[in-house]
Amino acid sequence: MPPGSLQSFSCTRGFHRRSVHCVCECPDAALTSCGGRPLPANGPLNLDGCGEIVLKPADLKNGQRNPGKSSLRVCLLTYRGNPTCGGQGVYVKYLSRALRELGHEVDVLSGPPYPELDEGIALHKIPGLDLYNPEHLFKVTNIRDLSSPLNQFEFLSMCSGGFPEPFTFGFRAHRHLRRGRNGYDIIHDNQSLSYGLLDIAAGGYPTVATIHHPITVDRDTEVDAAGSWLRRMKVRRWYAFLAMQKRVSRRIPKIITVSECSKRDIGREFRLPAERFRVVPNGINTDCFYPLSGVKRADHQILVTNSADTPLKGLRYLLEAVAEIRRERAVCVVVIGKPKENGVIERLVSELSLGDAVRFTGRIADREFARYYAEATMAVIPSLYEGFGMPAGEAMACGVPVISTSGGALPEVVGDAGILVPPADKSALKEAILALLNDPERRRRLGEAGLARVKSSLTWRHAAQKTVEVYREAMDAHRRL
Repeated sequence: MPPGSLQSFSCTRGFHRRSVHCVCECPDAALTSCGGRPLPANGPLNLDGCGEIVLKPADLKNGQRNPGKSSLRVCLLTYRGNPTCGGQGVYVKYLSRALRELGHEVDVLSGPPYPELDEGIALHKIPGLDLYNPEHLFKVTNIRDLSSPLNQFEFLSMCSGGFPEPFTFGFRAHRHLRRGRNGYDIIHDNQSLSYGLLDIAAGGYPTVATIHHPITVDRDTEVDAAGSWLRRMKVRRWYAFLAMQKRVSRRIPKIITVSECSKRDIGREFRLPAERFRVVPNGINTDCFYPLSGVKRADHQILVTNSADTPLKGLRYLLEAVAEIRRERAVCVVVIGKPKENGVIERLVSELSLGDAVRFTGRIADREFARYYAEATMAVIPSLYEGFGMPAGEAMACGVPVISTSGGALPEVVGDAGILVPPADKSALKEAILALLNDPERRRRLGEAGLARVKSSLTWRHAAQKTVEVYREAMDAHRRL
C-alpha cells in the first residue's frame, strides 16, 4: 500500500474504527506511532483524536489485513442467543468476552432472542419472525413480514411442525455480510450449520463451526419416549433440519467440539473424519460461579439444573431415587427450571407423592443460582447424555460435591472430582446420594477437588486460547488454497 493511501484500521479492543493515512514506507516498521505520538508497547490502542497511524506493510495482503500472530477480527454467528435458556447464549457471551480479554475484536451476529454481551462487543441483530417467542408464540406480529420469500418459508415450515431457524438465519447472516467489506479474519458459526454458511465461506471468509454435541441423540431419545406414532412423526419433523446440518458440516474444514465424546459421536452420526475436529472444552464463568462465604450449607438438599420435561436430562430417574430415599430419611430436591404444566414431570411428582419434597425455581439470575449452589448439600446431574455438561462444571466451580451419570462427556468434565453412576439407573443414584448424605468428609473432599479441576482446566480464558489456535489453523489453510 503506497504512503498516503487510506486504510481502515481497528484498535485491538474494538472500541474505535477510523479511516487513516498510511505513512509507513519501511518494511520492518511496526505499529509504533499514532497522530505523532508514540504508542504503548502493551495494552489497547486508543485512536480517539488521531489523524494518522503507522502500519507495518507486512500486515497487509491484497488490500486485506494479514494478522499473523496479531489480534484478530472475529465474527461469531449464532441463530439464537438466549442468555438464560439453553447453552448457545452462554457460549457466545463468555467466549466473546474471553476473546476480547485476549485482545481480539469480536462482532456477534445473532437471531432472536438476542444474547447479552459485554460492552465493546458489537451485536448485529439479524431479525427473523421469532415464531417461538412465548409472548407471541407461533404468531407473525406484522403481516407485511410475509412479503419476503424467506419469511414465508420460515412461517410455513413452522406451520408444518418444523424448526426452520437454523436454515433461515444462515441466509440472513450471509445477506448481512454481503452488504459491505467487514474485514473479518475468521467467521465462527455456533451450530447453525446452515446452507447460508457455505455461501459465506464461498465469499472468501475462513470459516469454522462449533458443534456442541450430536443433536441426533436428542432426536432419538425423544422418538423413543414418544407415546404414539403421531408423536414420533412430529418429533422427526421437528428435527428435519439435521439433514442440512449433516451436509453442511461435511464441507466445513475445521469443526470445534467440546469433548472427546462429542468428537467421536458427531463423527459417527455426521460421517466426519476425526482429523476434521479440534476439541476445545467449554469454560465455566467463575465470576458468577464460585464458593460463597457466609452461607450455611444444608444437610439434605439436592440441587439439579434441568430442562425438566426433556427426556434426555433424566430427571425422572432422580425423582424415583429420591422417592425411595425418603422412606429412609428426609431429603429434598431443588430443581433450577420449570416443568410443563400437567407435563410428564409434574405428573410424576404427584404420582410419587413428592409435592412437599421437590421445588422448582423457574428462571433465575446467575447470582441467585450461585446462592442455591452454596446452600446445596450436593448437586446431581442425572442426564442420559451430555455433549459437555455445563451444570456439572458450574457446581464444581461453587465447591459443591457432584454426583453425575457417565452419559456422554460427563466423565471428561467431572473426572475424579465426583461420583459417577450409569445413566438411567435409579438404584445407582440412590446409593450414591445416600453415600454422600452419610459422609460429610467425603463431600468436603469432592467439593475441593471439583473447584481445583475447574480452576486448572475449565476456564473461558483457556477455551478462548484454544479457540484462537483453531482460528489461526483455519486461516493458514485458507491462505494456502
